[in-house]
Amino acid sequence: MLEQKAAIERYATRFNLSVSDWFEEQQTAAKRGRPVWARMLKVLRSGQVSGVIMHKIDRSARNLKDWADLGEIIDRGTEVHFANESLDLNSRGGRLSADIQAVVAADFIRNLREEAKKGIYGRLKQGFLPSGAPVGYLNHGGGKQKTIDPQKGPLVRKAFLLYATGNYTLHTLGDELFRMGLRNRAEGSVTRNGLSIMLNNPFYIGIVRIRSNGQVFQGNHDPLISKHLFDQVQGALTGHFNARTNTHDLLFRKCVRCKGCGYSLIGEVQKGHVYYRCHTRDCPTTAIREEAIDERIATELQKLHFTDPERECLLDALKEQKENWTKDSEQELAALNAKCQQATERLNRLTDAYLDGSIERDLFDERKNALLFERTAMNDRLNELRDNPGVIPARLQKFLELAEASYSLYKEGNSDQKRRMVKMFTSNLNADGKNLDFAFVIPFNEVANRVTNTSGRPSKELHRTLRDLLSSLAAKIEALPFSFDAIESTNLD
Repeated sequence: MLEQKAAIERYATRFNLSVSDWFEEQQTAAKRGRPVWARMLKVLRSGQVSGVIMHKIDRSARNLKDWADLGEIIDRGTEVHFANESLDLNSRGGRLSADIQAVVAADFIRNLREEAKKGIYGRLKQGFLPSGAPVGYLNHGGGKQKTIDPQKGPLVRKAFLLYATGNYTLHTLGDELFRMGLRNRAEGSVTRNGLSIMLNNPFYIGIVRIRSNGQVFQGNHDPLISKHLFDQVQGALTGHFNARTNTHDLLFRKCVRCKGCGYSLIGEVQKGHVYYRCHTRDCPTTAIREEAIDERIATELQKLHFTDPERECLLDALKEQKENWTKDSEQELAALNAKCQQATERLNRLTDAYLDGSIERDLFDERKNALLFERTAMNDRLNELRDNPGVIPARLQKFLELAEASYSLYKEGNSDQKRRMVKMFTSNLNADGKNLDFAFVIPFNEVANRVTNTSGRPSKELHRTLRDLLSSLAAKIEALPFSFDAIESTNLD
């Protein structure tokens, strides 16, 4: 900037021109809408000065719109000088030469932009995020992998876990995270918009997404959360889009729906009792007391309790499954590796088809995104099996412990804990008049509907039934929509 100013001063001295004001633009000449440039044009159009001296053509305007504005000023008789070019802009040849240089400068910018895009996309294909790391990760310079922030990373993961419970709005989540110590780059609380961006960002599951066009790339950084948890949060975000503010913290708020219209019943306090009613005008009157709902849920949860013979059979089957799990997990690892390889091959074929012009860009992006997310889910499962070979038997045992203790946990829980258990254990609670339709979520429904041994003694049929139940549960345990880590449970042993 100093050298450019010195060149302009020398030019003014040589041609006996006086400088009344200086305009120093900080933004690149390739951009339109530069504030200092606009202010300078306003002064020139007002006629307050006779002309302007600029350093070079490509320092003044590298986009043709700004050059056209400057040409308009020249046509009106305003003098325009360039300190480093001897051009007579009042002659046809001088204007032509200046126009050619302006076009060349604009083309140079276009080429530079294309080359920059190539570099950025090259980095993206290598798995690098070409911008700053999101909250929870650390930067290590250009071309280097982002790493998990040991301080903020666990707090960001906690944010996903808390929001997945469905007990938080973005506002209350921000307050809770601030209390726990999470800060934004300005050391303030993370805003609602910041939380929304964070919770929607697949970077935390190992995928780099370009927000401007929706393209995704496989990242080379370590994921902070699993895809399963990320999907849970996306569902919670959708469910909270039109969340209402609750005046009363009623026990079964947003838990019971009207069988007729499907809308949630609204709780009302009448004469010391809480009634849940449907407020849809065309629906028949539906009103059910809170005590009736509470009693029905507790009765249903008793179906998950195991008898002593059942518990003994389950413990024997679990012990046997743990012993055989190493062999089974090796087979699953081999199958998952094969599926991951197939997904990679499909992705390569898809890319080849796009490069050959066989499919359109929109269809390519859609299928590519689906394949990347599918492969990410399989990689999560692979890593879990490698890091914890006994994960399925351990989760299965926790599941059975939770089912066993569900009735006592519900009876002893507070309103928030009971609400959470209702959402965890039930697939729907539909009210029809004063009647409540209750259904367990999979796979709790299999436990509740198991065939029991009425004699109270172990039998071959009981062993076979419970072993079949255990095998079925093991196949479904990964699809459970919650984590066992935050659940208090008793021990079967």
